[in-house]
Amino acid sequence: MDRRTDRRWVVVVDPFEIAATPVSVQEWNSASEIQLEADASDLPAVQVTWRDAIEFCNERSRQAGLTPAYSFQVNPTPEVARPRAWAPQHRPAPDDWHVEWDQQADGYRLPTEAEWQVACRADSAGPRYGDLDEIGWYEANSGGRLRPVGQKQPNAWGLFDMLGGVWEWCWDLYDPDVYGPYRVIRGGGWADPRWSCRVGVRRKTSPGAALDDLGLRLVRTTDSAGRFVT
Repeated sequence: MDRRTDRRWVVVVDPFEIAATPVSVQEWNSASEIQLEADASDLPAVQVTWRDAIEFCNERSRQAGLTPAYSFQVNPTPEVARPRAWAPQHRPAPDDWHVEWDQQADGYRLPTEAEWQVACRADSAGPRYGDLDEIGWYEANSGGRLRPVGQKQPNAWGLFDMLGGVWEWCWDLYDPDVYGPYRVIRGGGWADPRWSCRVGVRRKTSPGAALDDLGLRLVRTTDSAGRFVT
């Protein structure tokens, strides 16, 4: 449900595998030309755009001998005068990336929003799968900084940091009629209040945004009911 529009929809989710933790700095640096600097290699990879994440997924797939899930091309966009000051989100800059997802590919990719929510909930009910202080890093317990992945209690499917820690990129467009190329992010981050770290909270940002509380988690399409990417 989108609380802003009061819109509800039903999505059928096919079997998929999902990583037990967000991508760490160590994992990111092992596959990406964009090398991240961090105080520790087990911190979540942040300051990566949606586009960076797409390229990372493909490179990890090639390393593993899998078929990359994404193909993309960069298209020229018309010159648009950009205001010097802040511009409202309902007037995003034109997006020059066109990305196609091969849904038959076995390579790594970003979760759909529906996959992310199914994985986060893990058959639980309510706004969270446990007490937030026990399952995630957020404003009240993070000490104002990123924390290593996998240190809090997992959900019933063995997935860590689904709430708190870092927001996670999803594949989906948020609302293309209103926000153009903006993509969905889910999960809440280390600087967010308790309210933001709930299963149903959905937010958006530009695919070109690189933020200190925004990372990613890998998934793969599978024919079986697997849950983990190794």
